[in-house]
Amino acid sequence: MRHATGPVRPTGQWFTSRDGHRWWFDSGAQALDFAYTGGMGDGRSAWELMHGASDLASWFEGRFDEVTRDVTDREFSDALGLRGAIARAVTAVSRGAAPDGEDVDVINLFAATPDIPPALEGGTRQAGRTRARVGQAMSELAREAVDLLGDDGRERIRECAAADCQIVFYDESRSNNRRWCSMQRCGNRAKVRAHRAKTA
Repeated sequence: MRHATGPVRPTGQWFTSRDGHRWWFDSGAQALDFAYTGGMGDGRSAWELMHGASDLASWFEGRFDEVTRDVTDREFSDALGLRGAIARAVTAVSRGAAPDGEDVDVINLFAATPDIPPALEGGTRQAGRTRARVGQAMSELAREAVDLLGDDGRERIRECAAADCQIVFYDESRSNNRRWCSMQRCGNRAKVRAHRAKTA
């Protein structure tokens, strides 16, 4: 998913399960990828990738080329607040509930701040700052979360169909029929179970 005027941003990231299995999870949206840097707190899939400001800088570096690597402790704290609000809001929506009002306020607050402005390449002059701040990238994530959680987006937010998985994703498929968090993970396990059931 992307902001109407912004560039296409890559989505997805590698995770390692508790049994040591490495797998690729494409959440379908940058805001959800960001939420999953902390495992969305569900206990069964919890992983923490953000231990300090340098981790936040590294995560943004792979997704927002324009963003400076200088991240303050305050920005790191703000990022964790936004991440938690997005995580709780999309989890609520995936379960058919409304997001908590305080989480909505946090997302709206970040969405109201300046984001990374679009820029056309090929000119001879640089308009404004050459590097964006982390806060501007967080604004982009918050604006995407607004789109995800709005009326047009929320019907595509869902939990993985596997009974032992609660991972939430945004279904970008044209047919809107994605069922699994990852075919490498839950999709394959479901196929194996179905095959065993047929041959039993």
